Amino acid sequence: MMNNVAKLMIISALVSSLSGCFLTKIATMPMRVVGASASLVGAVVSVVPVAGNKVDEALETADEAIDTAADTVDDIPL
Repeated sequence: MMNNVAKLMIISALVSSLSGCFLTKIATMPMRVVGASASLVGAVVSVVPVAGNKVDEALETADEAIDTAADTVDDIPL
């Protein structure tokens, strides 16, 4: 029990000492990975004539929206 309390206190101390920039990067990195994955799927689907291009454009738009949201989170002053 005491070991768990010590671990919790160490983790709490580390989290409180991290800079805000680092914390926002941790939050936005998964967002950017998902957006990049959607973009990659769109590139593969775009090989299909006519319909593929529309899917690729939609996924590119979603990727841009995710990047914009991630940039907004990065700009939050902590």
